[in-house]
Amino acid sequence: MSFANVNGQHIYFEDSGGNGAAVIFSHGFLMDHEMFAAQVAALAGEFRCITWDERGFGETPAAEEFSYWDSTDDALALLSHLGIDRAFFVGMSQGGFISLRAALVAPERVLGLGLIDTQSGCEDPNVQPVYDAMTEDWTTNGPSDDLAAAVASVIMSPGYDHSPWIAKWQARPKEFIKVPYRTLADRDDISDRLPEITAPAIVFHGEADTAIPMEKAEQLHKELANCEELVRIPGAGHASNLSHPAEVNGPLAAFLRRHRG
Repeated sequence: MSFANVNGQHIYFEDSGGNGAAVIFSHGFLMDHEMFAAQVAALAGEFRCITWDERGFGETPAAEEFSYWDSTDDALALLSHLGIDRAFFVGMSQGGFISLRAALVAPERVLGLGLIDTQSGCEDPNVQPVYDAMTEDWTTNGPSDDLAAAVASVIMSPGYDHSPWIAKWQARPKEFIKVPYRTLADRDDISDRLPEITAPAIVFHGEADTAIPMEKAEQLHKELANCEELVRIPGAGHASNLSHPAEVNGPLAAFLRRHRG
């Protein structure tokens, strides 16, 4: 197991090594580094793949409140720890929040952006109370089978076997969700700053994503100055890279090859 003590954090990470251009993969809410296993398997022979557990998930603790700007600093500090000056930032959902912020705070370190089922704005105010109630139930009673299944249905694609992820959630103390959920719920809207981002980008979005509507992906495609493609994935929900890896891996690999220099 590899940990980096950077930015005041104890961050778990995995590094495929090699001399290829670096790609740092940032996972979604309630997930961990393992959600990119299929992408690492497909790309590690050609690229140096870094996966990591963000604050509050996997093996990385979150002892106090933090923002996605703090998580961005974690990602950049991890790259520095590994001696990597520039990398592609590939992020799913909250990992996309981090990747977009990295392109704003350290554009010189971002080779390109791979944005999977993500957006630049805040949560829909009509949906927020539902998520608040789910989280309150979770922290009070724990993730029961019914509650965990309901949450998993939001995060993952229809028909995807989410049982291994539910088992992970149920094995953890029920309170672990509290701090990272506040980060998710209280995040700032950076939509008005999208035109500032000049890194080449590719956007992936599941056509059955109920957590983040397709219009948010269309906004990224339209307003990011150098967004090359919006890959719409039929049948995929949120976390499309888990359920439809081939549909993500092919266009992603082509994008990385175009811009690795």
